[in-house]
Amino acid sequence: MPDKIILRIFLVMLFIPSVTKAQTVMDLQECLRIGLENNYDLRISRNQQQISDNNVTLGNAGFLPNVSASSAYSLRSNNSDQFPADGGDAVETRNANTQMLDAGIDLNWTIFEGFRVQTNYKRLKEFQTIGELSTKLSLENLIADISSEYYNYVQQQIRLSNLKYAVSLSKERLRIVEARYQVGSLSRLDLQQARVDFNADSSLLIQQYETLNTSRIKLNELMGGDVDRYFAAQDSTIRFNADLSKNELLSNALQQNTVLQLIRKNKTLSELDLKTLQSRNFPYLRLNTGYGFTHYDYTKGALDRQRNWGPSIGLTLGYTIFDGFNRSREQKNAQITINNRQLEIDRQKLVLQSDFANMWMAYNNNIELTNLEKESLANAEVNYEIAMERYKIGDLSGLQLREAQNSLLEAEQRLLTAQYRTKLYEISLMQISGKIGEYLQ
Repeated sequence: MPDKIILRIFLVMLFIPSVTKAQTVMDLQECLRIGLENNYDLRISRNQQQISDNNVTLGNAGFLPNVSASSAYSLRSNNSDQFPADGGDAVETRNANTQMLDAGIDLNWTIFEGFRVQTNYKRLKEFQTIGELSTKLSLENLIADISSEYYNYVQQQIRLSNLKYAVSLSKERLRIVEARYQVGSLSRLDLQQARVDFNADSSLLIQQYETLNTSRIKLNELMGGDVDRYFAAQDSTIRFNADLSKNELLSNALQQNTVLQLIRKNKTLSELDLKTLQSRNFPYLRLNTGYGFTHYDYTKGALDRQRNWGPSIGLTLGYTIFDGFNRSREQKNAQITINNRQLEIDRQKLVLQSDFANMWMAYNNNIELTNLEKESLANAEVNYEIAMERYKIGDLSGLQLREAQNSLLEAEQRLLTAQYRTKLYEISLMQISGKIGEYLQ
């Protein structure tokens, strides 16, 4: 028995506690719950949404007036020489100081500007909705990413179990060969070949531990937690929904797909941009009012001090009669932009239909492959059992047994790959149709 190889495998298992000493077992819902709380991209998106929410105010839209208070102090020192027209003596004034204190409150309010203010408020509401949709898109992407990586982790766990089984089969074969070699019924070549095959399976097992931990680290990263957290996936097989409705999913994709909804919102914003430009077709009315106080101190002259105070009010009515045809040009360009936004919507619908068709075809093909590989695996298991029985009685060579063993391992891997790919296409179909949130339930 190759004790060094067995010792090497034992050491690898000892230093990979994610499998041999898993601290906890987590299912998909638990991974999603942690990810929704801690994922950094989702948290950033939520903060951006909060900014959009905070911007929806009457003041930001321009409904409310601006009120400002101001105060000023100035000191002026003047020297002057005055020469009478009749040729008399000049009058000299030196260091004539004037101090002024001014304070006031002003209110400026645009009462009407061609419905521009109302349009601004609608724009802010649309940006709020876009923020919500952007957060929803980040949420859907995160659910899809975590779900995909979780089932990849399940896949790697199952593959690890399969490779462990393969090592145990090779170990049993090596035991039989060593026993027969001792009694002289098999050659040294048979013994060496059995050891080579055992080492090859052991090498694959060691590599699989690395692959498994790579998936675990990636899953931890998506969940926004400690990448060194050790856990095992609760699922021991990859289950998928083989009864998805094509018509229902396609209808939802064309109505509820988040990317499509965001593109539709871009068209709405372009329509509001046109309304903002059209507001310049109307006159504007502005109100200006305030209350002021001014105090003067004089060091020379007829007055010692002076005070002025009181309210002021004014209305401004205006209209741009001619601006070099820029207003008409900008409105025509805005209408063209709206037309382009509609073309983008139509293009995105076509992209969705194309992507959906590819996903649906691949989804159904992999369901058929899964059923076929289940049958192949059952045949491979029976074939290996027969081969082992014949090998034990000396009616089959070691190379033929190895071929049966490889066929069994390959059948297991093909079935696992078909199940995993079916699950990935299921996740993609649920995401494109806006139903990915059902994985949270």
